[in-house]
Amino acid sequence: MQYYSTNNPTTRESLETAVVKGLAADRGLYMPTSIRPLPQEFFDNIQDMSLQEISFRVAECFFGEDIPAEDLRQIVYDTMSFDIPAVRVTDNIYSLELFHGPTLAFKDVGARFMARLLGYFNKKQGGDRLVNVLVATSGDTGSAVANGFLGVPGIHVYVLYPKGKVSPIQECQFTTLGQNITAIEVEGVFDDCQAMVKSAFMDEELNQHMKLTSANSINVARFLPQSFYYFWAYAQLKKQGIAVNGAPSAVAPKLVACVPSGNFGNICSALFGRRMGLPIDRFIAANNANDIFYNYLQSGQYNPRPSTATIANAMDVGDPSNFARILDLYGHSHEAITEHISGATYTDGQIADTMRQCLSETGYQLDPHGACGYQALKDGLRPGEVGFFLETAHPAKFKQVVDDICHTDVEIPARLAAFMQGEKQSVPMPNDFSAFKNFLLER
Repeated sequence: MQYYSTNNPTTRESLETAVVKGLAADRGLYMPTSIRPLPQEFFDNIQDMSLQEISFRVAECFFGEDIPAEDLRQIVYDTMSFDIPAVRVTDNIYSLELFHGPTLAFKDVGARFMARLLGYFNKKQGGDRLVNVLVATSGDTGSAVANGFLGVPGIHVYVLYPKGKVSPIQECQFTTLGQNITAIEVEGVFDDCQAMVKSAFMDEELNQHMKLTSANSINVARFLPQSFYYFWAYAQLKKQGIAVNGAPSAVAPKLVACVPSGNFGNICSALFGRRMGLPIDRFIAANNANDIFYNYLQSGQYNPRPSTATIANAMDVGDPSNFARILDLYGHSHEAITEHISGATYTDGQIADTMRQCLSETGYQLDPHGACGYQALKDGLRPGEVGFFLETAHPAKFKQVVDDICHTDVEIPARLAAFMQGEKQSVPMPNDFSAFKNFLLER
């Protein structure tokens, strides 16, 4: 399949080029030239399929023309080697728990897939030139990417993160690894880290010096695989006998997906799933105080601004990259976007209230990001609808915040505790692209 740039629809690049380059030469994001719908028989039988089987069928639509079936199957099955259960929280609200992977966050899916796909392409090319992966993180991306690529031959990862603005546990997950992982601690916010990564891709001298690619959700190999678990959510709800869009019922409830949103790669992958036939009726994008997209939905005006630090730090994004993909997908039509997507925004105080109330009323422990999704469903579900929200990370990754708010002592899973035993290794960096560039030129 060919890929074009959101800045130039006439661009045509191969999947391999799109994955290796990450960002188009004109600074646009790559988009597939077509989105293949899945056949009705797939949805008729989806409740009887495994997560890996469903993921492979979806992956074939995007990657099947470029990768032999057995190679793609191995990449997908290796990636999706952990469960993603849909857990009932209330009568009409379910939590899709995306924290059962190696780093206990939803980004394990995209990061693991991309690591395997990039390794496949690198091996195919002979592996004679080191591939350097640049990734900006506000928390979970860094840990997922670092652990996904750890020890992969021919690849070195540079993780840029804002000093003092990721949780201590998140920081441990990518600063203690060593080997082919370098953590760079930037004096700034996430948007500064992201701007430095984008500038690196546009710098001719750097690109002549070293082979660069990105593992942020701007990379098609990162965001497209995230569509897998939306199909899996539907399959689980259908299997549980919930009458949603095709299950036996005289009046089938409509299905709503609520996505805690920061850089918007996650909800963008869900919108791709809907284009492929996934019967989700509508989506809610849940924001924290960084409500740029929410304001766009209300006004039709997109006004990015510096991000604000919140307790839901992975969503602290003031200029979400994947907004360009959503615009492209809907032909830059505000009316078309608002037909399928609504928004919600919550302050830190409201997030904390939701976490306490949910735990008290249902016994379910939310993390700050999942709390945005849960509350948005509570506020936004209409009669005749069933909703699921994404619980994007294990509450233990934000232990101090969660414990302080809920007066609990969240147990730290063993594999998370293991990261905390390591020694921090990071490179301090000013918020200055020239300093970052010079650092890379010395590699």
